[in-house]
Amino acid sequence: MKRLIASGLLLFAVLVLAGCNQSGPAPKFKLTDVTGASFGKELALTDHNGKPRTLADFRGKVVVIFFGFTHCPDACPTTLAELAMVAKELGRDADRMQVLFVTVDPERDTPEVLRQYVPSFNPSFLGLYGDAEATARTAREFKIFYQKQPLKTGGYSIDHSAGTYIFDPQGRLRLFAQYGQGAADLLHDIRILLQSS
Repeated sequence: MKRLIASGLLLFAVLVLAGCNQSGPAPKFKLTDVTGASFGKELALTDHNGKPRTLADFRGKVVVIFFGFTHCPDACPTTLAELAMVAKELGRDADRMQVLFVTVDPERDTPEVLRQYVPSFNPSFLGLYGDAEATARTAREFKIFYQKQPLKTGGYSIDHSAGTYIFDPQGRLRLFAQYGQGAADLLHDIRILLQSS
């Protein structure tokens, strides 16, 4: 009888430990967790190949959205270069990530310009654009600030928010990366989202 009780207690302990290992602690993100945010739910723009796009088109993938413009001297090319590094590090899993570069300068960032610029970082990356109204509507939905700034030399630049939004494969906004957080943190958290799908 003692042997049976001891065996039962041992089996119970093994099952409890196995259960603990399966649930485990929730993974810790390095980026800002914005799960449950009330914004960033809709996007209806056109990609640089002329195809209308919404977030639903990319269901099943981790979607990374960055707002910028092709004449940007620093934040935009830096962020796209970091995301290209992430795609390289992901290897085969890069097929399960979609980077979307949304222009806040549709006046200059024509489909042809976006088609040359965005895929130069990675062939799978897509540039998205809309008319002035669609651009403003999308920026409001994602709480993005952008404003033209005249240059002394002529022409203009654009001041804009430089953060990155990341959606899980179920289409839920999960993470926000501040500009400058780096490729390593992006890679770490995107891997978590890919593993949890």
